[in-house]
Amino acid sequence: MHTIRKATLKDIDNILQITKACAQKMRLQGIYQWNGYYPSREAFEHDVERQELYVLEKGRKLIGCIVISTLADEFYKDIEWLTEDGEQYYIHRLAVHPDQQGKGFAQTLMDYAENMARENNITSVRLDTFSKNERNQRFYEQRGYQRLGEIFFPKQSKFPFYCYELPLGS
Repeated sequence: MHTIRKATLKDIDNILQITKACAQKMRLQGIYQWNGYYPSREAFEHDVERQELYVLEKGRKLIGCIVISTLADEFYKDIEWLTEDGEQYYIHRLAVHPDQQGKGFAQTLMDYAENMARENNITSVRLDTFSKNERNQRFYEQRGYQRLGEIFFPKQSKFPFYCYELPLGS
């Protein structure tokens, strides 16, 4: 049995354990997407403050997280999105503990976000993923997301991050 709920500040230590484990697994695969700089405790605290951080629990154990934000970050301004700016959700910091990966939990978190968007009459869901993380790109493309452009986070990598969007229609 698993549940998704809004995160609290008490969850952040567990969330950081998950993201550190994910970062370590990605590094072993040659994917330098997350590092000591990102994702940070401060980012997750801000997400909790905005009530946009959700956690996935399996039994009583926290195994994943996702940020479902209405905030359009400045670094997205030059992307030619499929829909007009306005009512979008932005997905950030999706993570599932490596011990629980491959069991459909990332799909569960994305289903939750997309269903919440539809219930709230949101126009589309937008996100970015690292250009060197082909598994993530396939994951989003199989869900119908379209790759639209590139952005750069120099503190994370010299390689680009690809921006994706899923228009939800009416």
